[in-house]
Amino acid sequence: MNSCPCLELETLRRYALARSLFAPTTLPQALARLGFVQADPLRAPARAQDLILYQRVRHYRAGQLEQHYPRLAVAEDFFVNYGFVVPQLQALMHPRQPRKVWSAEHAALAQEVLAHVQHAGSAHPKDVDAALQHGRVSNWFGGSSRLSTELLDALHYRGALRVVRRDAGTRVYAPAPPWPGVAEPQQAMDQLLDAVVALYAPLTRRSLGQLLSHLGGGAPQWEHLRSATLKRALQRLPSAEVAGQQWFWPVGEAPRALARRWRGAQRVRLLAPFDPVVWDRQRFELFWGWAYRFEAYTPAAQRQRGHYALPLLWGEEVIGWGNLRVQDGRLHAQLGYVSGQAPRTPGYAAALQQELAGMAVFLGATSIATC
Repeated sequence: MNSCPCLELETLRRYALARSLFAPTTLPQALARLGFVQADPLRAPARAQDLILYQRVRHYRAGQLEQHYPRLAVAEDFFVNYGFVVPQLQALMHPRQPRKVWSAEHAALAQEVLAHVQHAGSAHPKDVDAALQHGRVSNWFGGSSRLSTELLDALHYRGALRVVRRDAGTRVYAPAPPWPGVAEPQQAMDQLLDAVVALYAPLTRRSLGQLLSHLGGGAPQWEHLRSATLKRALQRLPSAEVAGQQWFWPVGEAPRALARRWRGAQRVRLLAPFDPVVWDRQRFELFWGWAYRFEAYTPAAQRQRGHYALPLLWGEEVIGWGNLRVQDGRLHAQLGYVSGQAPRTPGYAAALQQELAGMAVFLGATSIATC
């Protein structure tokens, strides 16, 4: 283990902000730098992937990732969660071997779906369903869905299909090219974990283990390598004990030097619930002293902060949250604060209005209302 003494929690917090909220760049460059952008279907006020990219891409507008997707070096796939992953990481996870083994009947139906897509070149789920008429099945959340749609998703997860575009938000599939596979699974797992650390660092030992567990969804065939991968990471990644936790970050990075690059002191940002800065809830609470929870699936009467509360970053402090929606071309912003009131710090009100104005442009709204 490479130890780096004499770090403070405040330094790690600025380091986390500086390395993740880098200077806005182009969409291809931001995707390459992040390596993975988590996706979420909820649009409140925009999908998670768009909210994440808004903070990192110059002049970004909601929906541009989907619009430009066919021409970008990125693929929809599972990594630590479902989202958009760069090809070099995707190649490390395929051919993927799922934990669930199909029955002979299910495998035969899947082969029918794959053959249809191969013959068509690309296919929308409704066209596959109309052609094969596989009917409906119960899904995991208690409703029902088309069997052909589930088989398309499963074939995509297994690497037999790829997403070539979306039509009104629905994935359109085409045959995937053959996967060469990887020569050294342990080396591939090390590289995948390094990508996780590069995206979410600095990480506590507990969070490192949790994210490695999430990687089991991206590369289930190597789940047996999880403990060895964690052991190797603990030995080779630089680390320091701070605030009673052992923290880890990528090889070659200097947290104190990068922390000094943080230039967000006079800026407000509304972050996505799945933004890399926010994703690690344990770290969030250590850095900012309060627990953020994603409440979109919490019954309305039990919500404390709102359906899709966006953490509100002011300088290097997350001081509250905002619930945004666009109605009749107007951006409505309902804000809440941990202290119970907005800060009176000089510059805050202007910085907030600047962020809301940027959000309005990003969402295509023409005016702003706050409460």
